[in-house]
Amino acid sequence: MAQLTLVIGNKNYSSWSLRPWLAMKQFGLQFNEINIPLYTPESTIQIQQYSPSGKVPVLLHNNQAIWDSLAICEYLAEEFPHLHWWPEDKIARALARSISAEMHSGFQNLRQNMPMNCRAKLPGQGLTPDVQKDIDRITSIWREFRHKFGAGGDMLFGEFTIADAMFAPVVLRFVTYDVQLDAVAKNYLEAILAMPTMQEWIKAAEVEQEVISQYKV
Repeated sequence: MAQLTLVIGNKNYSSWSLRPWLAMKQFGLQFNEINIPLYTPESTIQIQQYSPSGKVPVLLHNNQAIWDSLAICEYLAEEFPHLHWWPEDKIARALARSISAEMHSGFQNLRQNMPMNCRAKLPGQGLTPDVQKDIDRITSIWREFRHKFGAGGDMLFGEFTIADAMFAPVVLRFVTYDVQLDAVAKNYLEAILAMPTMQEWIKAAEVEQEVISQYKV
């Protein structure tokens, strides 16, 4: 089988890149990594070498480019069906896709006002009423799915799935901005942070030198 290659942006800032990277690491896939710093004069040309959309992440496999974080995860779930990408139960799997899609397309106020920045500590910044509504919805998802499906482990559906990868950047945002959480949400956040793969991403982000002014609050 052809080698997998994942093209990503800065680990400190690129929330979209984190999602497929984390899933691939968690499921033990071997892949090459191409890291392109974002928002530099060369970024657009460099990314367009690999990505038809001109955005990261993009997966290169079998002479084909697959772009968009959720599409990449779905592709890999089909390519490696023996791995636990989604819950086995039909209803749980449909709900996992529902909350993944909601995370993928929603929560614009949180994204805009609390951009991902692993190196920063900005307690309370960006917390507008609309951002709080996004936070409340996200934590309600975490509570509901931990309660309904989480008995088999520390993740939303017990074991790690794509749904957890989709929410991983939110965990980092909550840490950066010191978002106050209830006990269930806090335990889930800590479980995501404790994953060795997540720690690997964070440590790599901390040693990056690039500073992107657009990601400052």
